[in-house]
Amino acid sequence: MTDVAPLARVRGSIRVPGDKSYSHRAVLLAALAEGRSSLRGLSAGADVAATLDAVARLGARVEPEGDRWWVSGPAGGLRASAAALECANSGTTMRLLCGVVAGVPGTHRLVGDASLSRRPMDRVAAPLERMGARVRGEGPSLHAPLVVEGGALSGVEYHVPVPSAQVKSAVLFAGLRASGSTTVVESVRTRTTTEDAMREAGLDVAVAPEGPGRRVTLNPGRPNPRAWAVPGDPSQAAFFAVLGAIHEDASLEVVSLDAAPERVGFVEVLARMGARVALHDHGTYHSLSALSSTLVATEVHSHEIPSVDEVPILTVAACAAEGITAFRSMAELRVKESDRFAGSLALARQLGAAAWAEGDDFFVEGLGAARRFAPFTLEAALDHRMVMAASVAGAAGRGCVIEGADTVASSYPHFFRDLALLA
Repeated sequence: MTDVAPLARVRGSIRVPGDKSYSHRAVLLAALAEGRSSLRGLSAGADVAATLDAVARLGARVEPEGDRWWVSGPAGGLRASAAALECANSGTTMRLLCGVVAGVPGTHRLVGDASLSRRPMDRVAAPLERMGARVRGEGPSLHAPLVVEGGALSGVEYHVPVPSAQVKSAVLFAGLRASGSTTVVESVRTRTTTEDAMREAGLDVAVAPEGPGRRVTLNPGRPNPRAWAVPGDPSQAAFFAVLGAIHEDASLEVVSLDAAPERVGFVEVLARMGARVALHDHGTYHSLSALSSTLVATEVHSHEIPSVDEVPILTVAACAAEGITAFRSMAELRVKESDRFAGSLALARQLGAAAWAEGDDFFVEGLGAARRFAPFTLEAALDHRMVMAASVAGAAGRGCVIEGADTVASSYPHFFRDLALLA
């Protein structure tokens, strides 16, 4: 149990952990390469640790050294592990690994914790089976534990039915060992981390717009070993952007961020609400500043934030706004680490706001600037983003108590330390 006290004021500059999405992909590409790669700035959370452990079990050599990691891919390529690949609470680890091991001959068993074992994996299994792999799991939605029979694959053209960077990435990773090219077509543009990282590793990736979406075509090949430098995670910066905007006395900065357009949709949403938040381009990286603001309601559509990861913290912003904020087409929230659709509604109500759902949309009637959030208690349900969203609300309001707050270690082990540094 963790008590989060109200902050009298918010001041300072912080660096959030290395981008978790980029970290996973860099580790996998380093393990698939022949030779030694260095990785600096990796996310220190348990999720990326699960990916490091998995590639070690598959035959890569993994060595920590100070503030960096060395990953060496075996000359003959990765090989099946007799032991299960433990994905812990990381959906990214499990889904991307499915793509990686689909092209590695043998039987691969992927397991996760109770939360991950409730998340559907059929959306990854479907394209991989079209490519020639076999994927088995529990129930019609293929929940973990999973068994992947890897081997010879054929390239496909796959139209992703539900926008998902993880599904796109799994198909592309499988495509590295397929015969012929592999194409993924998405109707909504999701984060480009995988195709960007693959290009950095010397792979042949072509990206073209297709209406509001995108067509990504990959030719098979083996990545080159290289030096990877991981930027700060913008989805972690979102929590501090909202803290700065809703706190009555705040001025803060988050430095050294990735600012790819698909990753920073939350900034545009907050600006539309009247938040004084801004991204600043420093050439090789971006920073984000946030100042105390008076917020008004808006409409947020899932295509603005394809991963929907920032919706819980935007719900907190909506609670501080004047008027009714609508969150549209948010079904994907239901299949995250917890049911974040229900969790976001529950959190809004605990803060004293009115909140209700209509189908896959939900609505929050904010309290406006004249009232502060009520104190509350939250059960985290093994969900790091709900922990951080609740903590921001407590710090900007009248405090809170969080049961199971240690689950934040999956992505941001030093979150509470960094929050305290802004006091």
